[in-house]
Amino acid sequence: MPKFKIKNLKFYCLLIVIIGLLFTFISSFYLSPALSQIAPESNYIISLKSPFNHPRYYPLKQTINKTLYSSTGEWVGRLILPTAAEKNKIKTLSTLPDWVWLEIYNTPSENKDLEGKIMRLEWKETNFTRFYVAATTTNIKFSAATQKSIEQGNINPIRLGDRDRVGPLESLAGGRPQNDLIVSLEAVDLMKDKGGQTILQTDREPIQVTGRYYALVKIIEPIDITPKNSQTCLNHSSCVTEYFRVRHYNKNTHKFDNLEEVIRIPQQPSSFNDRTFSTPHQINQSPSGQAGWYIYGAKDKAGIFTVQALKPRLLVQLKADRTILNQQAGFNYIKQENWDNLKQKKGTVQKILIDPKTNNNEEAIAQWQEGDLALVLHLFGGIGGDKGEEHLPWTVTGHFSYGIAEIVRDRFTDELQWDIKYQQVYAHNPDGIIAGTLSWEAYMGNLQRGWLGTRPVSDILIKLDTFTRDYHFDRIRLSLFRELRLQTQIIMARYRTGDGTGNAAVTPATSCVQDSSQALYIAIAQIKHQATINPTIQAWIDNHPDDPQTHQIKAFTALARDLYQSLTPRGTVRPDWQQNAEYLAGVNNRNGFVSDSHFINIILSWRSLFPRRVHDEIANIFLDNGASLWLIRSNQVGGVDPDILPLAPTVLFGQIPIVAIAINRLASALTKLNPRDGLTILGTLAIYSAIAIPFAKSTGFITPSFTGDHPLQQGLGWLKVFFFPAFFEELIFRVLLLPHPTERVSALTWGFWAIASLVGYIIYHPLNAYSFYPAGSPTFFQPTFLILTGLLGIACTIAYSLSYSIWVVAIVHWVVVVVWLFGLGGNQKLNAKTTTNSN
Repeated sequence: MPKFKIKNLKFYCLLIVIIGLLFTFISSFYLSPALSQIAPESNYIISLKSPFNHPRYYPLKQTINKTLYSSTGEWVGRLILPTAAEKNKIKTLSTLPDWVWLEIYNTPSENKDLEGKIMRLEWKETNFTRFYVAATTTNIKFSAATQKSIEQGNINPIRLGDRDRVGPLESLAGGRPQNDLIVSLEAVDLMKDKGGQTILQTDREPIQVTGRYYALVKIIEPIDITPKNSQTCLNHSSCVTEYFRVRHYNKNTHKFDNLEEVIRIPQQPSSFNDRTFSTPHQINQSPSGQAGWYIYGAKDKAGIFTVQALKPRLLVQLKADRTILNQQAGFNYIKQENWDNLKQKKGTVQKILIDPKTNNNEEAIAQWQEGDLALVLHLFGGIGGDKGEEHLPWTVTGHFSYGIAEIVRDRFTDELQWDIKYQQVYAHNPDGIIAGTLSWEAYMGNLQRGWLGTRPVSDILIKLDTFTRDYHFDRIRLSLFRELRLQTQIIMARYRTGDGTGNAAVTPATSCVQDSSQALYIAIAQIKHQATINPTIQAWIDNHPDDPQTHQIKAFTALARDLYQSLTPRGTVRPDWQQNAEYLAGVNNRNGFVSDSHFINIILSWRSLFPRRVHDEIANIFLDNGASLWLIRSNQVGGVDPDILPLAPTVLFGQIPIVAIAINRLASALTKLNPRDGLTILGTLAIYSAIAIPFAKSTGFITPSFTGDHPLQQGLGWLKVFFFPAFFEELIFRVLLLPHPTERVSALTWGFWAIASLVGYIIYHPLNAYSFYPAGSPTFFQPTFLILTGLLGIACTIAYSLSYSIWVVAIVHWVVVVVWLFGLGGNQKLNAKTTTNSN
């Protein structure tokens, strides 16, 4: 029986580690209960057992004090899915066949006669809507996966099954089993059809909102008006009243000294661990509500305003709890402090402003003006505690999306505030959240399905002119910000239909963060394509070299390159992303959208797999490029529920920080080589050889001596040397010990680890000879060998800092060892005939 050697043990240990990491990596998606929670009955279906969650609970005719309440939008109504017969019978005015009914709640003052009517809503025909509707209209045929999703308690578009030519309006109206989606329309044209009926046309996707009206109030105290079933007892032994006395905000005095009113904040049920989805318990004592609450909803039949969504005024005010004026401190805050001490922060809101370009807090805030737009990076964490959700012990995945925020002047207070709308790429789920554009109160503050009271949330609002502004080249307009909005709109429509299957599910290759990242990648590709093929743009730039817009374009190019590299590591693009980008650009017209879950696509887009990674890395890229950032953090804000605790979202193995860092560094280093890497390899070898060979020759350490092994045996020896020592040692002493740029450590910290890794690398060799590889003694103890080893370590450290690729340093290391062993007497010194020795 052959003797088992220690060198084989190293190889098999490395192999087992890599296989184990890959298995865990994939299982984090397929097995995570947080991502694919199986429930016998969905939260959405359970919520419908409460009358206040039905649209008909609220009379169409509302008696509202317009000095205290404002409409949630200029045009607000309830979408109603037309029947298949209606769809086939009624033809649209435009050539776009996609339309729905709209039960109108609120209108502009000049159209009040339309309130309460059910009217047809269709697309206004433009270049974009023609392409958008054609690209996202699909026949729907439920797959086996769709049926399984429904059985697991997810809300799939069951009313759209077996429908042909389902467009984006239909998929929005048919996203839930009932017609209960309330939307706001930003741009509406009134038209007459051939029969003289008035119809509505829009060229923008309807925005999902909550409630018909909203007000700003101070919640004074709970009251017991003892109507039947007015109270609901929770499992934490507190009896929760749903009725509260509130006082409205007075615009004249800027205080809450206006009229008083009794409102209802209903207790929402949930199927998960007997935990309520949101609770009004002790909400009047919430520290986040001390500046008041925006309440969204409508009056019930008894005339009591019933709250359907809540928003703390403190969260949207343009006021910072802390201002960070140092870039490195900003990196550190995003990386660590943003999610620190969540248990202590429960029930609170923090707002941090990061702006390294200014000198003080006042100057930093003054940079944000009414009408300014900001990109939103949204991320939520997990629910812990006695009645929290289950999650893998080593990771809390969370959820990521983009959004758009605008600084507006509040109708009640005249102060500047954030108006946030999310572009939610959202898989089918048990809560009835529909992929699309959602207002803050519809997504976060909604009591039926919002996350304000149950999850920790981070919204990073980013302002950077090179990203948010429009570029005008004569009559041509380019805007990455606008392009991102359009691309997310397309992907959200695809998610609603599941690309024709009726099911959008989370996999390692397709998920909220993956496809939000795809939208950003395609937006960048679209801008690059337009700028490249359009001679007018190129001519304008050539003719205006000193124009501020030309400088902005150059800055945009740098930003786009950084974003592109973040989403596609070292230029490796997923084939399905590439095809979709070409299809949208008109380069590839043969095929429509594709979504490939092949294993290789998981590897090619690993950087956009985990929400926390994308959230932090994209924010840091913008900070690198001169952006200013607002970080808005809420931690289970609202009523008190002692049975849950906020959990921070993490990267893979984030609950085990050392392992998470190691995985991140390894994954970052396992990327393909590019031409620049080839130059780094050649340059490093040339400089090292120029220094090391004369020194080694002068000391007699090397002598030309070629082995006479059979070519096959020699080739196998070369191959073994690549894995041990080259790849193994570079993995340990460069990849795992040196911080990756995405970690945003300071130069001093990086230098410390570079020195530590170099010292460890040198010491490792005599220790290896002393323990595992006695054949290395006494060579590995010789001063000349240790000096040459140190020079190689320095060379590989520099090469790694230029490439951050394990292949670059492994090849450099391998070439040096092969030349020494097989050509310069190394094997003779080690008294060995094979190349299985360690350097």
